[in-house]
Amino acid sequence: MAADTDGSTVLGAEEIGAGLGERATLVQFSSAFCQPCRATRRVLEEVSGMVEGVAHVEIDAEAHLDLVRRLNIMRTPTVLVLDGRGAVVRRASGQPRKADVIAAIGAAVA
Repeated sequence: MAADTDGSTVLGAEEIGAGLGERATLVQFSSAFCQPCRATRRVLEEVSGMVEGVAHVEIDAEAHLDLVRRLNIMRTPTVLVLDGRGAVVRRASGQPRKADVIAAIGAAVA
């Protein structure tokens, strides 16, 4: 994990365990028994399927406690929106609305 010149957190493919999307990446921190995590997964998969160059990566928070601590993830689901370079441009906890995810992607690719 690195910091960009503007101080934003930058994550690489090695840290999230998957390739970054060409335009944006939706990184979802989940836990096994989290009901809102399942609904969040469906929303993020649907949106990433609609927008070319956007990837969805789900991370099991319990299996990646070091990353959870470094990113100050306090609850699941938490979604980080990364731009094409891997910089965190948006962050939200709880189950997102589809319109909010689309708007966050718009901010990431602008």
